[in-house]
Parts: sequence; C-alpha cells; structure tokens
Amino acid sequence: MVQAKRPWDELLPRARMIPLIIAAILAVATAIECHARARGIQSFLAWGFSLAYGSALWFWWALVIYLLWRSSSRWPLAFKVSSRTLVVHPLIAVGVVTLHLGVLEGAAWLITRLGSDAVKAEYGGLDFFCLPRFGIELLMYGLCWFACAAVNTQLMAQRDSMRSLELERQLSSAHLRALQMQLEPHFLFNTLNAVTTLVELGRREEALETLEHLNTVLKLVLKRNTPSKIPLAQELEVLESYLAIEQVRFADRLRVDINLDPNTLDGLVPCFLLQPIVENAIRHGISRCEESGWIETSAQRVGTRMCLQVRDNGPGMKGTSADGFGLGLGNTKERLAHFYQNDYEFRAFQPETGGFQVSITIPYEKATS
Repeated sequence: MVQAKRPWDELLPRARMIPLIIAAILAVATAIECHARARGIQSFLAWGFSLAYGSALWFWWALVIYLLWRSSSRWPLAFKVSSRTLVVHPLIAVGVVTLHLGVLEGAAWLITRLGSDAVKAEYGGLDFFCLPRFGIELLMYGLCWFACAAVNTQLMAQRDSMRSLELERQLSSAHLRALQMQLEPHFLFNTLNAVTTLVELGRREEALETLEHLNTVLKLVLKRNTPSKIPLAQELEVLESYLAIEQVRFADRLRVDINLDPNTLDGLVPCFLLQPIVENAIRHGISRCEESGWIETSAQRVGTRMCLQVRDNGPGMKGTSADGFGLGLGNTKERLAHFYQNDYEFRAFQPETGGFQVSITIPYEKATS
C-alpha cells in the first residue's frame, strides 16, 4: 500500500533546514546584541552564555514550525481558518508561549548561577513573565503559523494543478484507448463482416442498425473536446451501441441486461468509465465462454451515492493472466482516485456464483442543463 506523502515531505530536503538556518542566524545576532549592550562582558565564556540564550530564544520557534508542519498530516485543518482552529490555536499558542517563557526563565537562572558577577547583573534583571513579553511571544506564534499556512497553501495549489494536469492526461489516455479499441482492425473487420453477412442474408434493417451503432460509437469517440465528466445517459449511449455491435458479432452467445434507476441518468460519471470495464468483460469473459454468456450492467442511486456494477458469467481469472485485468481496472481505479480522492468505493472480484464483477460507488452529482 502506497502511503500518502505529507506536505513537509513534498518540500525539497534542504528546505527543511531553512528554519534552523534562520534560527541560527538570529541566535548569533541576539548574542551580538547582548554584548553590544553589555560591553563589560567580553570573555569567551560570556559569549557562550549569550549564544546559549539566543539559541533558547530562537531555536524554540524552529521547533514550533516543525511541529506545526508535521501536525498537518494528522490534522488537515491545521492551516485552515475555521471556528475550530480559532478556538484551538489560541489555546495552543498560550501553552507554547508559557512553556517558552519558562524555558527562557530557566536559561537565565542557569546563566546567573554559572556566570560571573557582570553576567549575573545583566541576566538577573530580565523579566520574562510580563504582559509586553507575553504579547510579543503570541505574535511570534502567529507569524510561525502564518508562514506555515502560506507555504501549505502554495503546496496545495501546486498539488491541485498537478492533479488537474494528471486528470487531463488520464482522460486523454482513456480517450485514446477507446479510439484505439474502436479503430483496431479486428473490431472494424468483425463489424463490417457482420454487416456484410446480414446484407447477404437479406436482413438489411439489422445491417443498417449495426452501421448506425458503429456511427454513434465513432462519433462520440472522435470528439475532440470531450469533458472530464458526462451524464450517465451519455456514457450509456456509446456503451449500448458498443454492446449492440458485439451482440451481432457473438449472435446468440451474448445476452446483455442493462438495469437502470431513472434517477441516475442525470448523474455525472468520469468519461469512458464503463466502456473499458465492459470491454474487459467481453475480452476476458464472454470470448472464453464455451456456451452462451451474459453481461449485466446496472446503475442505482442510494441517497447521495450512485452505485454502478458490471458483471459477467465468464471464467473470471481462470485460464488467463492477471495483466489484462489489472491494467485496465488499475487505470479505472486511478482515475476514480483523482476525481473523488477517498470518497469512492471500487471492488473487482469473482462472486461465489462464478464470473467476474466490478462494483463502483461514487458521489451523486447532478448534471447541469
């Protein structure tokens, strides 16, 4: 199972060092400032005390930034303004600031215990638990949160942009796959051969009907501006035409059952979602049946969800490699993940009664007229 990357992991490895580098620079600057104000303290040990105080002052905030960023993996709303964050973050800020002031108080106490009289005079009079200092510390927490939120927003925007590009690639790939399937020589040859046979048998109406189905399939597939999602009724239009052609090819060996809930026809589905699944069922299922076979396609709306199902009575995974199943169904699952993230269900399995079944559950989205 592939684990999702945390936002922090998406940054360049060296970018994680930026807060530490900034904290180190500010710690040195704080040490220099301390000596600029207390010129009588020039010993090497005194410099060490000043640098230790500057480190306690600034590396704390580098740690806060790191913890804030890591928390976003378990708490996705950490960097979003909401009623919950407006309550939680002030409480966290008070706790962080209080703890930091306690650390600074402890550092100053330790310096006065170990330092010279001049050092004690400088650090002994520091007052950390006062209102101005508390306000500055709260402001620092807010700045840390704002910096993390700004970077996270930028990363999310880039991620959404990459997802959109990937969806376009997936749609183009699905479109191309459908086009290749329709234009494969054996498909056209079988279709035209069936039409010729029907004409020779004097069944002209059936021959014309088959040509109309072929025209419907090619017309939709060859469209250049194909939307990423289409109404289920439009998806079924090309699917029914494709199945009608295959029924001519298999004659009495193929029975098709399409059970539809009328409430699902205006629901949006990813374009070319069902056709690869049905093609998979015919190629690996019906074509391997020794006797007659059947394909059942159903669509049902359950509350705010839409359930799609394709089932056949073929041999399932027996007698063939898993590559043919895994590639097409894996691409379908990947497209569902891009469109619906974690808000979908996808199952491909062999029922106890035999055959093969693919079940998909996605949110119901009504198509706009």
